[in-house]
Amino acid sequence: MHDSCNHGPAEPTNAAAEAPQTGGPARRSVYWRSIEQLSDSPEFRAYMHNEFQPGASEASDDDRRTFIKVMGASFALAGLAATGCRRLPVTKFAEYASRPANRVPGIPVTFATSCELGGVGFGLLATSYDGRPIKLDGNPMHPSAPLAGGAAAIDPAEFAKRGVPQVGPSNAMTQARVLELYDTDRSRIALQGGKESTAGALDAWIDVRRAEWKKNGGAGLVVLADPTSSPTQLDMQARLLKAFPKATWASWCAVNDDASLAGTAAAFGSSRRVHPKFDQADVILSLDCDFLHEDLHSVANARAWAAGRSLVKRENGALVSKDPAAASMSRVYQVEGLLTLTGMNADQRIAMRPSQVAAFAAAVADRVGVESARQMAAFAPKLGEHDQEVVDALVTDLKKAGRKALVVAGPRQPAVTHALAAAINGKLGAYGMTVDTSATDAQMCSVGIQKVVTALNAGTVDTLVVMGANPVFDAPVDLGFAAAMAKAKNVVHLAYRVDETSRAAGCTWHVPVTHFLESWGDTRAADGTIGLAQPLIAALLDPADGGRSAIELCAAMIGDEVRTGMDLVRRTHMAVSGKSGADFESAFRSNLDTGVCPDTAKSREATPEPALAAKAMAAWIDARTESDGLELAFFVDGKMFDGRFANIGWLQELPDVITKITWDNALLMSGATAAKLGVKNGDMVSLNVIGAPAAGNAAAWIVPGMADDTLGLAVGYGRGEAAGGIAADSGFAASALRTLNAPWLAVGVKASANTAQGAYAFAHTQDHGTADAAIESVPLDSIQERLPTLIREASLEHYKENPDFAKHASHVAHRLSMWEESNLDGAQYRWAMTIDLASCTGCSACVVACQAENNIPIVGKDQVARGREMHWIRIDRYFKGGTAAKPEAYRVQPVTCVHCENAPCEQVCPVAATVHDMDGLNNMVYNRCIGTRYCSNNCPYKVRRFNFFDYQRRDPVREGGILMTKPEYYLKDGPADMAKMQFNPEVTVRMRGVMEKCSFCTQRIQQAKISSKNKWVRAGGIDSGSAANSIADGTVQTACQQACPTGAIVFGDLNVAGSDVLQLQRSKRSYDLLGELNTKPRLKYLARVDNPSIDHSGHDHGHDHGHDHGHDHAGHAVAPAVIVPQGGKV
Repeated sequence: MHDSCNHGPAEPTNAAAEAPQTGGPARRSVYWRSIEQLSDSPEFRAYMHNEFQPGASEASDDDRRTFIKVMGASFALAGLAATGCRRLPVTKFAEYASRPANRVPGIPVTFATSCELGGVGFGLLATSYDGRPIKLDGNPMHPSAPLAGGAAAIDPAEFAKRGVPQVGPSNAMTQARVLELYDTDRSRIALQGGKESTAGALDAWIDVRRAEWKKNGGAGLVVLADPTSSPTQLDMQARLLKAFPKATWASWCAVNDDASLAGTAAAFGSSRRVHPKFDQADVILSLDCDFLHEDLHSVANARAWAAGRSLVKRENGALVSKDPAAASMSRVYQVEGLLTLTGMNADQRIAMRPSQVAAFAAAVADRVGVESARQMAAFAPKLGEHDQEVVDALVTDLKKAGRKALVVAGPRQPAVTHALAAAINGKLGAYGMTVDTSATDAQMCSVGIQKVVTALNAGTVDTLVVMGANPVFDAPVDLGFAAAMAKAKNVVHLAYRVDETSRAAGCTWHVPVTHFLESWGDTRAADGTIGLAQPLIAALLDPADGGRSAIELCAAMIGDEVRTGMDLVRRTHMAVSGKSGADFESAFRSNLDTGVCPDTAKSREATPEPALAAKAMAAWIDARTESDGLELAFFVDGKMFDGRFANIGWLQELPDVITKITWDNALLMSGATAAKLGVKNGDMVSLNVIGAPAAGNAAAWIVPGMADDTLGLAVGYGRGEAAGGIAADSGFAASALRTLNAPWLAVGVKASANTAQGAYAFAHTQDHGTADAAIESVPLDSIQERLPTLIREASLEHYKENPDFAKHASHVAHRLSMWEESNLDGAQYRWAMTIDLASCTGCSACVVACQAENNIPIVGKDQVARGREMHWIRIDRYFKGGTAAKPEAYRVQPVTCVHCENAPCEQVCPVAATVHDMDGLNNMVYNRCIGTRYCSNNCPYKVRRFNFFDYQRRDPVREGGILMTKPEYYLKDGPADMAKMQFNPEVTVRMRGVMEKCSFCTQRIQQAKISSKNKWVRAGGIDSGSAANSIADGTVQTACQQACPTGAIVFGDLNVAGSDVLQLQRSKRSYDLLGELNTKPRLKYLARVDNPSIDHSGHDHGHDHGHDHGHDHAGHAVAPAVIVPQGGKV
């Protein structure tokens, strides 16, 4: 049994959380999805006996007769009672009478562009169909989305040699931003005093104000804007301050890196940007830093992290396994209070309260030789025996690694923790090897917002211009921004929606901002590389109604002779490049093609000595105070950011990577903390935070492995109608509890159960797809014994000794079918996929990428609660062994249709709606499907999805009521045309009563076949010397594969000799999911390998005879770990 020793708090106090697991002495490490499953509660047993989620098949929870009455009334109102059916509306096609130059209708075009978030630039590739963007991916030319490396050791030069597309990785937020473009709730018209106005009226008003600013030098003019590193935006900022020298410019974003800026200033004397290189590190210590998910640079971080742990390499362009005996991978230690994605993927994890991490870092610093750390180290928390053993190993590893060690600190930590990280890196000689730094003059957001509020309260602000930010919603609550803003004479708010700031008292003008896919701009990446942003679609708001970008608003305020976004960007880049005329035009066009400006990355100067860290530690000791109560940690969940993405339905419906909750956030806590408060999942809790003017409320959710006396709450939720129809009433507002002095971690928090509000209903997916034994008398422990593993894993040391351990995890009987299988003989292509569990982090980027590519609908909270979510990929999250307070480890596994060659679904479909094609793909024929759902019942992987409604016509709702939808669903044509513009025309939009599932992106396969055939014909056909069906390996890439930050997903043709997918499926780590069912899946998994420093696994050396006999293996050695079947059935 492999045990990576990721333990929770040393001394849990919740007896319920410590409930022992059932089973006899033969029981090995069990995997469990939820506390209910671990405790094997009667409710969970009843849940498992139902093949599908309760309510999944019923039309409504209410009386069926009442439902029919209401439906009859609805049909009568719609004039449809006589027909008894509802037809789609009659539409007309408009011919393409005048085709644009160099454009073929129906052929997608990819453009390079970029966007900015939190002051950091991200490079993108946008796919456009006939002038409408439908998909966003990472730009591999941009440092934010590196293609090279990762789990599959990708070599871009090899890809270029093959002539295959190069698409960079991305994350869920990036993928979802194309849907933001088509948000029906976005602002489309300027408002003056809450009434509709025009661009002409706005410009006239600005002209009057500009005349005043010229007279007084801009006194009383204050600009509060999103943080930016955009060269053009910074140029406009400089021009504005030059034109109006008495004006003030400040930055604000509720998600910021103030702690890092303050910490590096404390260590080095001035603020510096930290640039870790995870692929170069042998040992990584993460101090409450979720660098794989929460960090703005998570995509590049994940790629580098995976490269440092890859067990494959390239030889002459081919993918081969590294010699197991000499294999190596980095080792990650995670110290945190919450449970984060990085913590789930760490080799060793220690849970402690976030306020204790700084002193813990000092203790580590003292032991590695950092001077002046011992006094602060005296405040380090007492650890249990096991955790102390882990710390001893950590110190040994850091010293041994030396320059190859890396220490990083997260945003929830105070400045002293960042200073200590700098000191440890300096002591170990890591600078220049595993981490670099660069000087920065970036403003701290907390300083900027405080300066603005001070000026507002002093009455010195004549005009406040807020660009992009939403401070009325997310400014520190103790600053009272809304009340202060009302004291300004004039307020202009440039925003994507009429949000809380635009609706606040005193807002003179609301100005709609254009989306980055509609406007010109530029960005800077973390390393300084400049990226260009170009419009892919005409603005979906009339310029005459006042819409403009931030740089265009600045130009209007200055009275700049250059007013359009394109001209402003061109002017800036003329100055940056030093070119003009034809030379500039050529370079600018080339840069637009690639999306990046070459040679613009800032040079990394040598990092100075962190000599001032001792002063930071002394200041921490002087300021240290003891506080009673709980700690409340705020975090970014990778979906809402600071709340600006709350109205994107894809992100709302995406299950949280830790809790699997959709459509809400929750107050996270350990089982012991829940017991202390007397609450369970869904119970409301009142929170009193020092400095917050009022108490907050949130519903509890227990997370195994969290530190005791620690609470967690994601930011960006709890907004009302101002956020839009999708986001309204979603979750609980962390912004009401965040103060200026405690923006990320509040201590001394008083919490109590709020029984008056009752329980809150969450829609979560953590137990969806779970099925019990067919024979009730078979206990759960026997299932654990007799089923093969779903997740197969071992430590690195065990892998070195037994590289084929995954093959011996279970005994597989005869691989015989009841009929002759000859339908795939002679297939030209054999499409297949592998997923590397050693590199998959569970970030869910693949889920959203699949949704964007395949027109997967948003169903709403009410439908998710019934088990009707439509995602083609689900991420199963398991807690391994231990108890609810102290799981041994955390595991994730993406599950989608595995495209069985011997598919159980095909054998039961009465109308042959699910069949194999000539390439061996398991396809759905939508117009044959009559909705029996037999296929879903017979699928052992539970990956089929049924359309209970015309979801693409149905507005998602949180509570559907008796109709389970809005009445307009039965009375109108469906959602606005604007929402339909995102649809991929290559993928059928499914209707009510139809089953659907993963198709391996068959539309991309067909496009590759057509392109290959056309290329073959142009080359001379049979005289070309090549086969007509020749498709280079890597040409076909699925949407999930392209999006995966770590490169864990590989797709290709098994018929191509030496293809990546063929090499991986031949790997000793590859295995079939539920292979004993003889489904012969085309998707295989690569067993997980991790690198714990303290390995208590005591591995058994299992075996698989490979013979055709059926005796059981009682008493035989088995695999390193076995698993309760999740998503499968007996």
